[in-house]
Amino acid sequence: MAAIAIPSAATAQGAPPAAADPIFVTANRLPQPLSSVLADVSVLTRDDIERAGAADVADLLARLPGVEFSRSGGPAATTGVFIRGAESRFTAVYLDGVRVDSQTTGGAAWEQIPLQQIDRIEVLRGPAAAIYGSDAVAGVVQLFTRRGQGAARPSAALTVGSYGTVHGQAGVSGASGALDYALSAAHGRSTGFDSRTAAAVGHNPDRDGWTRSSATARLGWQIDPDQRLEASLLASRLRSGYDGFMPDQDEQNMNGLRSGSLTWQARWSGDATTRLQLGRTRSTYESEPDYYRTETTLDNVTLLHEQRLAGQWLSVTLERLTDALLNPPTAYTPLLEGKRHQDAVGLGWRADFGNHGLRAQLRHDRDSEFGGKSTGSLAWGWAFMPQWRLTASAATSFRAPTLYQRFSSYGNAALVPESGRNVELGLRWADAASEVSLNVWRNRVADLIGFGAPGPCADAYGCYVNVGSARLDGATLAAHTRLAGVTLRGSYDHHDPFDRASGKLLPRRARELFTFGAEGAVAGWTIGTEVQGAGKRYDDAANTQPLGGYGLVNLYASKALADGFTLDARIDNLADKRYELAQTYATAGRNAQLTLRWAMP
Repeated sequence: MAAIAIPSAATAQGAPPAAADPIFVTANRLPQPLSSVLADVSVLTRDDIERAGAADVADLLARLPGVEFSRSGGPAATTGVFIRGAESRFTAVYLDGVRVDSQTTGGAAWEQIPLQQIDRIEVLRGPAAAIYGSDAVAGVVQLFTRRGQGAARPSAALTVGSYGTVHGQAGVSGASGALDYALSAAHGRSTGFDSRTAAAVGHNPDRDGWTRSSATARLGWQIDPDQRLEASLLASRLRSGYDGFMPDQDEQNMNGLRSGSLTWQARWSGDATTRLQLGRTRSTYESEPDYYRTETTLDNVTLLHEQRLAGQWLSVTLERLTDALLNPPTAYTPLLEGKRHQDAVGLGWRADFGNHGLRAQLRHDRDSEFGGKSTGSLAWGWAFMPQWRLTASAATSFRAPTLYQRFSSYGNAALVPESGRNVELGLRWADAASEVSLNVWRNRVADLIGFGAPGPCADAYGCYVNVGSARLDGATLAAHTRLAGVTLRGSYDHHDPFDRASGKLLPRRARELFTFGAEGAVAGWTIGTEVQGAGKRYDDAANTQPLGGYGLVNLYASKALADGFTLDARIDNLADKRYELAQTYATAGRNAQLTLRWAMP
């Protein structure tokens, strides 16, 4: 269980199997026991998500070890997530197994993902390009919507909170015979707060609110005991306000996310499984009255087969990913339209020999634009005592340039992929009620893509170029235990995310992160506190614009009422701390929310 300031997260570094061993799918794309994973991972269930009361996915992930985020304003503003100090674009994001990404500057648009529709989150910290291909340089985040089971069970929730926040959600899930289903719709709004500080150029002293609507549908057909067909759909629409670059200019953002997949899985025997998935996501961003629009469409086909031979597991992956980018012309930029594809083959092997476990992955990606790239990983685990486990791993990774970075007016067709090399050690002690873990890593990322001086592009202002390399070193110490009926958990991260050429700290990333949580039961209530903090950061690459460190204290309480009702209450930023995640952008002060949930017993 990961030591974080929200309940029931889990980590594993190849732990011995527990009596109720959770299932984890991110490590190799097929379900496997969490205890068999030789990696630094966390799993969040729907109960964890609801109890956390987070505003969005980034807020939730930042309470995990090794994760922080930056945001240009309120919950609906542009957001970046940094895993182990790496750029946001170095985390591969999947929704029900389908890739979510942007072909402008790269990386998922985190603000587009509706947390209310997410049922489960799996986070893998560390490179996984040998399994997932481009982008998994620092980690992988898998998000899953709800799957129906059992009798029909309707549910609903209503949240009211500070800044005029009101949010409602309703859904139904269940199964009938060979069919299962889960449907959900949500709508929310907030008047928000002034997202810029008085020092900002173009500051418009108004409230920058947001409105979001979202819906999901997940349908499954158990064709026979060993074959399943499943379809998944998600749609989200977000509109939010922000200050433009001119005084008193009130701009509006419109974000859209559409995702769909069709998956067939067959279990031929206890030793063989095949999975075929077709998926598409479309991510759009538009602003007005200063018009700009960008559309990214990703299509993927993945065929994966896993086979056990002589007690060892072998896997083969065939994958094709197609990226398309459309930026309509504006008063300042010409039409940009581009498309590319990547074809990949991957091989995997895992086996256990007594107290030792070994995992190996190889993958080759061939891009229609820049050619081929091979990646690999090797991991070893040793249970040298009944409660102790030592792990070691090495992996290579890469991130392909986006279509915008290559073919826009600022683009450079000669860009090469950013590439990483990572080594890692882990040590874990655990018994039935407690756990302590330590993970230490060193990741070198070369050929970093940045925006430089005029050069090999059509624009005289500047061009994208491969300009340097980064050093991403760090360590995470995490622990949890239960003492006198109180669950205690905490983590401490020390990161060294530096530009190797300048020796400067990478922008908006702290060297120290910490979390602490305590939770217990009092008079039928579950009551808890969370503490979350980050050290000093800088807003710029030259480290001349400091962002002060901060610590936040949150309180929460929950009580099960009669007839399937549950009441959740939270106070976030109890001390009304003023801090910045990005220079001249404001953050929420003390705020509270109250949620009434109902689910048919």
